[in-house]
Amino acid sequence: MDKIQLEIARTDPSTPFRATTHHTHYTWAKTFSSRPELYIQPQTLLEIQKVVNLARKCRRRIVVVGCGHSPSILTCTSSWMVNLDDYRRLLKVDRQRKTLLVEAGIRLKQLNDEANKVGLTIPNLGSIHDQSIAGAIATATHGSSLKHGLMSESVKSLRVVLANGQAVRCSSEQNQELFRAALVSLGALGIVVEVEYEMTDACNIEWTQSLETLSHVLDTWDSTLWASKEFTRVWWMPYMKRAIIWSAEKTSLPERAAESNFYGGAIGFHTYHNLLYLSNYVPAILPWVEWFVFGMQYGFRTGITTSAVEPLRSGLLMNCLYSQFVNEWALPLSKGPEVISRLSAWINGEGDQGRIPFSNKGLYVHCPIEVRVSDTSRNEPRPYLDNTSADEATLYLNATLYRPYLRDPPCKDRYYEAFEWLMREVGAKPHYAKNWQFTSSEYIGKAFGENLKTWTKIRNEADPEGMFLGEWHRQAFGLGLGEEAPFALEERQVQTEPFKPGSCLFWKGELSASEGSVTAADEKRPLSSPTTKHAPESPSVASSSGESFDMMHGAEAEKGAMFTPSASEYEEEDDEGEETDRDEKRYHGNPKQGLDGTKVFDKM
Repeated sequence: MDKIQLEIARTDPSTPFRATTHHTHYTWAKTFSSRPELYIQPQTLLEIQKVVNLARKCRRRIVVVGCGHSPSILTCTSSWMVNLDDYRRLLKVDRQRKTLLVEAGIRLKQLNDEANKVGLTIPNLGSIHDQSIAGAIATATHGSSLKHGLMSESVKSLRVVLANGQAVRCSSEQNQELFRAALVSLGALGIVVEVEYEMTDACNIEWTQSLETLSHVLDTWDSTLWASKEFTRVWWMPYMKRAIIWSAEKTSLPERAAESNFYGGAIGFHTYHNLLYLSNYVPAILPWVEWFVFGMQYGFRTGITTSAVEPLRSGLLMNCLYSQFVNEWALPLSKGPEVISRLSAWINGEGDQGRIPFSNKGLYVHCPIEVRVSDTSRNEPRPYLDNTSADEATLYLNATLYRPYLRDPPCKDRYYEAFEWLMREVGAKPHYAKNWQFTSSEYIGKAFGENLKTWTKIRNEADPEGMFLGEWHRQAFGLGLGEEAPFALEERQVQTEPFKPGSCLFWKGELSASEGSVTAADEKRPLSSPTTKHAPESPSVASSSGESFDMMHGAEAEKGAMFTPSASEYEEEDDEGEETDRDEKRYHGNPKQGLDGTKVFDKM
């Protein structure tokens, strides 16, 4: 820590270094937790460049995190964590081109707020709007529409701070290779600091959802299912062999709320939550739970329909209900009926069980399985790490598993191993921000081929020491393995261990460099280690942070107060004045309040 203090003292004191050591990071779903050495919240470009330059001199890795929505170890670190929540200003509006230039820490909700002020809106969204624009782009976030692709297709230009501290602009016309690498970068290229994003005119959408049979979904797959309206998504009920089809089209109609029932609020939410918790101990009840819970909300017979009119900005948002694991893969749309039929046969133990070579004995899964689409086949230039089909529309199949009261379901490993085997057999590619865990970097290398090699080359040129690399990149892409020498600043996993709350795992890492690395050698202990008490609850940015400070000069703060918090300080730390994980709204994504509590079942 003395070296960090010394390096800070050598910098320009007029540029603050806003850091704290009192911070515990949690993923959105509290699947993983970690304790960064420093948690830094810069407010200007100069401050971000200062952080990067200090990290290089102090031999530290940097992880940039927004809401921590990825439920994997992608955002975990024991080194330096940078959060851009205080770097989120609107910089420019171009009404003629319908673009907004913004600082990259802006959340999608705030970006839509700013766009709506000038009659514009984001043209396509996923299920929530809590992510930062930089995080949504970096992880290949998508919605569900054959008229849209990845969210990154609306990015017109980017500005990126690289490992040398330089801020570089890139677009399809300027530094195109860097642009294609940065559009989906998984945080491994540098710090995206500015985004120029293309909007569409603000409008309403009229959405309809109906309960249909799975056979109806498969029969209309190649005709009307995906093509009849601009936005369509399907929630598949695997045991009932039914599906909820949600579709929407732009409209000039005024807003109209969906019909509600007594079960669609707090009663339905807590009923399903507690039944899921019970199923962790008695998994065989899950087919009955599916029949009861979804029958109570959507009806026990097919053909029942619900509709509403909402602004586009909120109409595309869905309710995520509870903490969850998500394992989503992208494959050619034409392979959908075959894959769904095979997975259905395996889950239900029918016929040849989908020719999936894993036992399903005693295995029961959660409802629903999410089915979404996109079409990036017409987009140029494509991100190097675009995981969609280049020659036709793309199907996304998402095997969701809820974590009732933050407890992992017993079926996870066996279900996901079989699911990933099926995905690999049909040549699918995983969604980066999800929980795929049984697929090797060798498969990923073959699936992406020359595109991954090109991305890796550009990445290594921009960050030759691996300042932005971690264990996730190593496991997913094989970076630093084989003949490739380890990167000096690459962070590797030391261990994971049980932590609170629920089934959360605490992640510890260390750097590859022997000198100045973030290891137990610094203070005869890992820089991040859980205390004996329950970790503090997390705020809405997926983390728990103590009071930040402005570091104007190294001499202004005592070393002990800055870098060596006592265990009692950590244990008693709280997030007063901030929304924390104590509030279940965190998992909802788009909560709406009613007299009977949060309306959780208006849209799944």
